[in-house]
Amino acid sequence: MIIANLISYILVLLGAVNWGLYGIFNFNLVSAVFMGDRSVGAIVTYCIIAAAAIWLIVYTVFANGILRFTGRRDDRA
Repeated sequence: MIIANLISYILVLLGAVNWGLYGIFNFNLVSAVFMGDRSVGAIVTYCIIAAAAIWLIVYTVFANGILRFTGRRDDRA
């Protein structure tokens, strides 16, 4: 789960950067990379980023509001 959380977090950050670029400079990075708004690569990228955001929301709800990026440690001696 830790790897899924980390990958999802990175993808959501990339999506946020794309929205920021689009809002400030009217430049869509995903469209520029895949040569069009509705190209197959752009649609797949948008779907993967959306799935990553949904994963982070669902995982955080079921994990009592804690998003983990490291393993748990037992403090038992």
